Amino acid sequence: MHLTRYLKHFDTLLFAIAGYFVVHFFTNYSGVGISPDSIMYASTAKSIYKHGNLTTFNGSPLTFFPAFYPAVLSISFLFGLNAVTAGPVINGLLFAGVVLLSGYCISKFKTPSVIYKWLVLASILLSPSLLEIYSYLWSETLFIFLTILFIPAFKSYLNTPDFKSLLIAALIAGLCCITRYAGITVVATGGLLILADARLAIKKRLTNALIFGFTGILPLVINLLVNYLSSGLSTGTRKPSVTSFGENLHYFGVVICDWLGLTEAAHPYGAILSAIILIALIVVIIWRTLSKEINRYESIFTTFAVVYAVFILLIATFSRFEQLNSRLLSPMYIYMLIACTGWVPGLISTIRMNNRKWVAVAAVIVMAGFLYNLTVIDLKRYDDEFEYGVPGYSDDDWNTSPFISFLKTNKHIYKPDIPIYSDADEAVYFFTGGHAKLVPHKFFVADVAKFNKQKQFYLVWFNAMASPELIGLAEIEKNFTVKALHSFDEGTVYMITKRIN
Repeated sequence: MHLTRYLKHFDTLLFAIAGYFVVHFFTNYSGVGISPDSIMYASTAKSIYKHGNLTTFNGSPLTFFPAFYPAVLSISFLFGLNAVTAGPVINGLLFAGVVLLSGYCISKFKTPSVIYKWLVLASILLSPSLLEIYSYLWSETLFIFLTILFIPAFKSYLNTPDFKSLLIAALIAGLCCITRYAGITVVATGGLLILADARLAIKKRLTNALIFGFTGILPLVINLLVNYLSSGLSTGTRKPSVTSFGENLHYFGVVICDWLGLTEAAHPYGAILSAIILIALIVVIIWRTLSKEINRYESIFTTFAVVYAVFILLIATFSRFEQLNSRLLSPMYIYMLIACTGWVPGLISTIRMNNRKWVAVAAVIVMAGFLYNLTVIDLKRYDDEFEYGVPGYSDDDWNTSPFISFLKTNKHIYKPDIPIYSDADEAVYFFTGGHAKLVPHKFFVADVAKFNKQKQFYLVWFNAMASPELIGLAEIEKNFTVKALHSFDEGTVYMITKRIN
């Protein structure tokens, strides 16, 4: 009996194993993709292991990101590896876990369908958005896994609303919060579902919601307090947004169009498409609440999809960060996929037997077309990355760069009493192990004024990393004499001296 219980999930296990290997398929050439954020995580992981603190490569406390992901990465050092080297294995295991948990949850839907489960798991396995995430050393890899892990844990509470199951779900939500600050959406999702569960008396719902909310948010509060005590900032330096809600809705819609495999011709209609989807999902949540079916797996997926989408749209409207893109929205990919398709098996089951098979065939054909589009995108991406690696600091543009080779083999060209600046301080650390200060952002006026008072410094300038938000060479030349010491096509080492007027 127990063997049969586990064998019915054997197909899901096969998809999960495939998930592990597909990550290696994309990271096989040059290892896991490395971005500036990745170096922040990896250096903090090393600091946790060696010194027991949350210090990044530039010597400052980690505040812009929560602490849990670097803490997980630090485990790699126990096996004689570093976070970058272990990245493909860690990401492969996390992606396999995401696929496994997703398949388990789908099998528990009100109208379970093996074919539907296979199609959704294939959509996860082939998702360009998720494959991009799990090709990089990014905290989204762990965050997505934890949000999926939260689903069966919270469903256990909904099935048996006791203190133990409530506490377990809250602790997982708390881990989400200290993996990415957006983890607050998991706490919000749980709180809303607890309050909406009409099977319990209102007093009991309020009590459980408070317990869940307090327990879930406590790790984040502690993390923020540690950040503030160590740096004076709870979440790093943040600036007001420069994009309106309407613009963010448009960017949101562009991502949805790309996920659907639509061409750029659909992008102008992305905002309308997104608004229709979100409104429809909100109506579904209200209907299930009124029908007392809010405790279903499908309802948890739908609620998180809406909560996360609304949170991202609002936070992007009030706080400044990168333009909404697939990476930022990736944690809701699986939820949005299931929320928008999970009703199909139930609908098909209500159709008369004579017509049911034709409707089912039509649904499968639509999903097959969707999977075909995903496969085409994946193969094109692999074809590109097979030749030079995952884009970022581990690809061949950097690994075969004469400038990088020079910096690696000439680490002692700098006089010790002269500071070093760079427009990519993380690149200096990643390739040479040395330390450089980041040239200031233009909108941090006090930092720019302090920078301009420097008498002399080295500047390691990477041409490919020039950012419009950082002060550039043209601005530096207004106040300093700029002398090239070592020039290459990819960058230059300058000696910068204060100009005497």
